[in-house]
Amino acid sequence: MTPASPDRLVVLTGADGRLGSRLAFRVAAAGGRQRLLISGRGSAPRLPDGAPLPESEVAAIPAEADARAMSSAFAEADAVFLVPGRERPGRLARHRAAIDAAVLAGVRHVVYVSSIGAAPDAIASGARDDWLTEEYLRGTDLAWTMLRTSMFHRTPTLAVRDESSGAGQRALLRAPAGQGAVATVSHDDVADVATAVLLDEDPRRHAGRIYFLTGPEALTFDDIAATLSAAVGRTIRYVPQTVEQARAQFYRSTATEVEDWITQCQAIEAGVLAQVSPDVGHLAGRRARSLEVWLDDYPAEWAHLRLPSVR
Repeated sequence: MTPASPDRLVVLTGADGRLGSRLAFRVAAAGGRQRLLISGRGSAPRLPDGAPLPESEVAAIPAEADARAMSSAFAEADAVFLVPGRERPGRLARHRAAIDAAVLAGVRHVVYVSSIGAAPDAIASGARDDWLTEEYLRGTDLAWTMLRTSMFHRTPTLAVRDESSGAGQRALLRAPAGQGAVATVSHDDVADVATAVLLDEDPRRHAGRIYFLTGPEALTFDDIAATLSAAVGRTIRYVPQTVEQARAQFYRSTATEVEDWITQCQAIEAGVLAQVSPDVGHLAGRRARSLEVWLDDYPAEWAHLRLPSVR
């Protein structure tokens, strides 16, 4: 665990999310001072007994807050951990407002969670937004670090559906990813890397760096289905989809969630996320968790796959 300087304050956006909450626990365990920013709908992470995390304060920031309003939440911070917004329209505007707030507050370093494949012509819609955010951040005087992440291990589990009938039991993983491969990564590995970067005694070591955060192996969706099957104890089979079929399957999701899922799968089919990077190992000081290891370590994260009617 990277020890934290008691003189430094880090601000974590998205502290009520799956990634931000994990990071908050790590910063607390290292003795770091932190300010946890949550949305109006979320709640700050707490210790098992319900007590607040030590050396932490919580601020609720509405999604529509402008740069000047956000700058007070960034006051006196040495570094800001910036996670991308979930919903369009307005996602880029919120990213830019957060960056402007960091400038106004005199923040020194911004660590942004981007995505592998970020580019002006990226296939994945989220990666295009990430590129524009990266470019905006590069245009400031802030020191920056980009954490370009792969698809998370948990994401494919949310596309599994139970389609059992009188003819027998079956669960299908449907996705418009063709036969492409993806080096999925765990939220905990990304949180470990972010901890190392945010709490480094020499932040300059990471300034201007782009890190690529992946798991230790690239798997096709057939491989993912087989790995899930072994963990769950029931057969899960991968079935490639068309874009139209994917849109119909996720009709209950928001338009942004559907577009991000489909275009990320298309990027996988094109080979964009097949890269395996050593950066998690170098920064976390240990090997990245494979999907198989993650399934074994975090059964609560995929408990929905054990239910008779998966999602």
